[in-house]
Amino acid sequence: MTPDRPPDEVTVNPPAPALTRRAASLSATVPVSGPSGLSDYAVSPLGMPVALLRDEVRVAFLGRTSTEDQQDPRQSLLRQLGNSKTAIPESWVIVVHFYDVESGRLEVEERGQGSDYERFDIPIARDGGIADLLAEAAHPGRRFDVVICESVSRVARRTYEGLSIERELERAEVPLFAANEPITLTGSRAQRILQRRINQSVAEYEVLNTLEQSWGGLCTHVREGWNIGKPPYGYKAKTFRHPNPTKAAKGQTKTRLEPDSVRGETVTQIALWRYHEGLGYDTIAERLNADPSKYPPPEPPGKKRARGAWGKTSVYEVLKNPKYTGYQVFNRRASRSRHGKVNDPVKWVWSTEPAHEPLIPKWMYDEMTARRQAKRGSRDGNDQNTHPETRRTYVLRGMVFCECGRRMFGNHRHNAAYYMCWPRNNNRGRPDKYAGHPKAVYIREDAVLDAVSRFFADRVFGPHRHEILAADVAGIDDRATRERHAERERLQRVIADVARRQNSILRQAQDGDPDDPFTKALRGTYNDLDAEKAAALAAIAQLDAADETEPGRPSTADMDLLDALPYLALNLAEAPEPLLRKLFEITQLAVHLHDDSDHVTITIKLPADQLPDIADAAERITNTVITTQETPAQTADAACVDAVRAPGPARAGCTRIRDPLSR
Repeated sequence: MTPDRPPDEVTVNPPAPALTRRAASLSATVPVSGPSGLSDYAVSPLGMPVALLRDEVRVAFLGRTSTEDQQDPRQSLLRQLGNSKTAIPESWVIVVHFYDVESGRLEVEERGQGSDYERFDIPIARDGGIADLLAEAAHPGRRFDVVICESVSRVARRTYEGLSIERELERAEVPLFAANEPITLTGSRAQRILQRRINQSVAEYEVLNTLEQSWGGLCTHVREGWNIGKPPYGYKAKTFRHPNPTKAAKGQTKTRLEPDSVRGETVTQIALWRYHEGLGYDTIAERLNADPSKYPPPEPPGKKRARGAWGKTSVYEVLKNPKYTGYQVFNRRASRSRHGKVNDPVKWVWSTEPAHEPLIPKWMYDEMTARRQAKRGSRDGNDQNTHPETRRTYVLRGMVFCECGRRMFGNHRHNAAYYMCWPRNNNRGRPDKYAGHPKAVYIREDAVLDAVSRFFADRVFGPHRHEILAADVAGIDDRATRERHAERERLQRVIADVARRQNSILRQAQDGDPDDPFTKALRGTYNDLDAEKAAALAAIAQLDAADETEPGRPSTADMDLLDALPYLALNLAEAPEPLLRKLFEITQLAVHLHDDSDHVTITIKLPADQLPDIADAAERITNTVITTQETPAQTADAACVDAVRAPGPARAGCTRIRDPLSR
């Protein structure tokens, strides 16, 4: 006979219809009054829920398998379900099945969102994944009382995620059991928790150990020059027999990169345009799209995304890929751990030496990488900005740099054009970024153009350009270079002497007893010499780095490039702005202000393959100027020019530079 219930219990929380028979049978097992016969552990606040102490217990099966484990997900889940059924008590019944085919290292909020299970013919009725299990566990009308899995590693591979899921179930008063752990209902819970935490630690150790060993293999694979993944644009894969005989017998191979004819030439052309002409990604893409047969566009992995044309993103991807330098590079992106985010270059894995034919010289790639940050966000040309309030253009836009390294932007005030550096304008939130920088720095455009005009008239197209360049070269202070050369020779002598002494020690140690004190002393001396050699090699590496950062002296061949240019009397002040801009862009003009000085540095480049274009641009400027005036070269000794001045109220705190010196 069923005991009477309070009326409010019947109306407020009636039992589920499917549990009517079960409730009746459980009432006969647990008496309404009198001793229950349960242990002190079972009736304690730390014990199991009452539902588990009755006859029939509804069980939810929780399974998980990964497609990356080199196993059949179908067989794995069938095994997990079979082991779980064997482990549970006879009165327990599995009524629902939750399982996923996904990695156990995902974050909790990312679990149970995939549909990989649909790819396999799994003969287990699926009621959902881990996310559905947690959602139903929190519902008062859930269909289960307890959750069973084969092992805690099937819940999650990492301890934090496993504890999070276990804690969610614990809040809902749904215990989690594992088939490889003792299922006790009335005994000590502490012992079971201890064993589970050990199992979770072992599971996390196993997965991390496997990942670390796999990662080490990938790094070794790359350092030996083998390619991973799809070859980048411009290269194709050259297949080699696997060096491991066992894997080779199974047909496994490895690949290296080799140039892909026209596409490889396209990569080199992109780099030349970027390096010699300083073109932006949009401009390069337009040139490439002008002749698709000569410069075939790249094809993305998904053919549906193919545009059939170059875009600035595809050009950018080519220019930033270090594989084009001939080295094999890996780990540029965190494809799994950070959803494809670009890693810091310090984490990139490089081959020890060039592994394939380079399409971009390493030195050129390094220089373009160094320039990229300085040119970031700047468009090509000096066309009007798309902003509706833009009223004019600036011929030197993007070519004038403050002493802090920032590009100076154009500003028009009091009927004069200026170039301005104002860090506060776009540096909000980082007040210490340019500490000590003047509030604002201005430089007049006409003063800069005057200095640039004298520079081209005297040093590029003037009749005495050879003498001026020779005098500049002779005046270069190369004392630091000579000191580094002498120090490098001294260190190389030290390394040779250390190697000779180490060889002598090795010959003596070969005939000695390993336990003899003299032999042990020889071993210590050898190690000391090895440390000395390592320090000398490190010092040489620092000297080499210093030589790379210091500009080299022009050679005779470099100076002979001036002979390919005509002698012209330029008057840049009267030249049309488009012609000026073209000349400045071809020669890659750059004007750098000096800190606390009355000088600026003007630099240009004369690419050998573009000398005819430079000459043509200069001749067009000369022919366009109708009225002949004194050239800047003839007025080099004229009065000083106030090159940098803060117009109006903004004058306070500015830097003043008089008579810029062209270099």
